[in-house]
Amino acid sequence: MGNTEKSVLKGIYAVILIMFTILSLSISGSIKLLDFGPILFGLSSCILIAYSNFIIKHFFPEGDKYLLIISAFLAQFGLVMIYRLDTSLAIKQITWFTIGIAVFIFLVVFLPDIQKFHKYYNFYIIISIILLASTLLIGSEIKGSKNWIRIGSFSMQPSEIAKLFLIFYLAGSIEKIKDLKDAFKVALPVFIAIGFLVIEKDLGGCLIFFGIFITMLYIGTSDIKYILLGITSFAGGGVISYFLFSHVRKRIFIWLNPWKYKFDWGHQICQSLFAIAEGGLFGTGLGLGHPEFIPEAHNDFIFAAICEEFGLLGAMAIILLYLILVYRGLRTAIYAKDNYSRLVAVGISSMIAFQVFVIIGGVIKMIPLTGITLPFVSYGGSSMLLNFASLGVLQKISEEGYRANG
Repeated sequence: MGNTEKSVLKGIYAVILIMFTILSLSISGSIKLLDFGPILFGLSSCILIAYSNFIIKHFFPEGDKYLLIISAFLAQFGLVMIYRLDTSLAIKQITWFTIGIAVFIFLVVFLPDIQKFHKYYNFYIIISIILLASTLLIGSEIKGSKNWIRIGSFSMQPSEIAKLFLIFYLAGSIEKIKDLKDAFKVALPVFIAIGFLVIEKDLGGCLIFFGIFITMLYIGTSDIKYILLGITSFAGGGVISYFLFSHVRKRIFIWLNPWKYKFDWGHQICQSLFAIAEGGLFGTGLGLGHPEFIPEAHNDFIFAAICEEFGLLGAMAIILLYLILVYRGLRTAIYAKDNYSRLVAVGISSMIAFQVFVIIGGVIKMIPLTGITLPFVSYGGSSMLLNFASLGVLQKISEEGYRANG
């Protein structure tokens, strides 16, 4: 292990233990009555990160190890905040985090050459559309969006899985585009998928699907006219959706003037803005704020809770970590050994980037609120598993690219 990587890991372990120790002190209020629950969580996380990094470094030394390190570090900010809000949810979250790490390692170990998947691109978009359509038949409405499927006490979002299948579809089909007719054939299934998301009131999913599509289309074709046509079509669909669907109009009204609806529709965003303002530059301190006043603070609005207790400096640190993660993903794309792997890496990187932009933009009222999870940080099992699975694919592409380039 290089000296830089060792230094980064030591710094991460120190920050994790400091955060959970401070949380322990804030809960107990006294060193004599120290609550060791948060400290145990911090130690468990450090051991898990160290063990998983050792496995990847020892058995697969060629790839980009920072993909795992950065994502695991981001998950700790979410875990400490979720523990601070609800211990029972934190126990579930660290379980999903552990499973996510296991999925990451499993894919790196057993996933075959990514290039072998390129020929099945039509199968991927069929699966993606089936997953999105399934919620219309057997889905449940949660937080206003009918994009969840419940199985007993467990609930999942099929759209999370559909994102990865969409990326594999686009990576295989975009390279076959020769003219406008081909571009239309590729785009049509994507807009059908986005149509299902509109019907299910999953506006965040719409933006992310379109962001992935337009980014991969531009990287794969370098033809600006396809991008302009795509943006024009999406904008037209947005205008039509505004007049057809009341929930779209409601989100626009809240965005334009949340204070008018502060006791009703706009309550979440108003509480979010209050929390961000209360945190200021340095934050109130971990355990000293009131994130419990923010609806869905453990999920959609966890960034606002972080802003309140960690301050804008802490929020900027989170954003910088995401920028580094996306940069490492795009770097993986540059050194990929073939065009298909390159497009898959671009798709996964853009998926993370757009998801971060959409949720943070909504929480700070820069764009209309959509209600999606912050990757690796927000509470949620299906999101955690999908994101680590996506990084596992990125790690595999990184390994293959290093071997191909010597």
